[in-house]
Amino acid sequence: MSAISDTDPRVAARNARAEAIEHTGDAGAWVYEPSPPAITAEPFADDPVATDNPIDWAAWLAANPDNDAWAADRMLAGDRSLGSVPANLSSTRIALHRLATYVIAPARHGQNGKFGLRSTLHGFGTPFFGNDRQIRVVGDRLVDQIGDTARSTPITTLRAAASFLDVGIDTETAAEHDSPPVGDIDQELAVDAEASLFLGRWFAMAFAALEAVRADAASVDPSRPQLWPGHFDPAIEVGDEDHRGSYGASPGDDAIDEPYLYVSVWWPDRIGLDTSDARWNAPSFPGALLRLSDFGGDASTFDPVEIATQFWSDTRDALG
Repeated sequence: MSAISDTDPRVAARNARAEAIEHTGDAGAWVYEPSPPAITAEPFADDPVATDNPIDWAAWLAANPDNDAWAADRMLAGDRSLGSVPANLSSTRIALHRLATYVIAPARHGQNGKFGLRSTLHGFGTPFFGNDRQIRVVGDRLVDQIGDTARSTPITTLRAAASFLDVGIDTETAAEHDSPPVGDIDQELAVDAEASLFLGRWFAMAFAALEAVRADAASVDPSRPQLWPGHFDPAIEVGDEDHRGSYGASPGDDAIDEPYLYVSVWWPDRIGLDTSDARWNAPSFPGALLRLSDFGGDASTFDPVEIATQFWSDTRDALG
């Protein structure tokens, strides 16, 4: 796919909730991505499901079938396909992981002490912070929105990205044990637009499914979903002090070079987890995983949100 230009509507200033309200005519319409205004107190981010009367998106789409593309684009309902996995996904993933960890997340942290990221339409980015600012990635472009004005630039190097955003390169704040090294900050970041947009769909799928698990009454003390920049995966925590685990959607890593879902059990000894059971198939931690290649069938024939929701719910229930 060709590079995204600075006139592409996908890099324009956005208000996701206002778009949803305008599109549906429903003041309770929230989608699973950040919206302004910036939240200036804990937890410093809006909650996309904090409404007493959430829209049943499947029912809404059934009544408004001409809106399939709009709903599917946001992984709300309809034809929620991930599409085929680009051949160069790994190199793009590593490059964007570096950008997220060492430039984008620290920019938010410098304002409010938080570095969690979120899924955004066609990509990922920060919640709104400071003076209604949001930094996000769309394809091979870096977008800096303040209020109702947005500017964008091609993603080239870490130094160029930090200069564009007028922030420093921070190697400490958001990095984790499995983060790629910061590396040469003048090295060209290998970001392919098609692979980046696929990652955007993967993250959107994950947030939609994680919010469904979070909203399920069977989920004990669920945390809010975040895209952790150091690990570069969306995740939540669910369970009581003995049965707690991390539920997430990795876009791939050094050990498993394809996207996968996982549940990592925090205290396997407390519940006597039988790791000989084929369910607990994670190779490097106590828990379960499901590779994208095992979702089943062609990517256009299954609903990835339903598969992820079912995998996480079934694994949660198996933990007791």
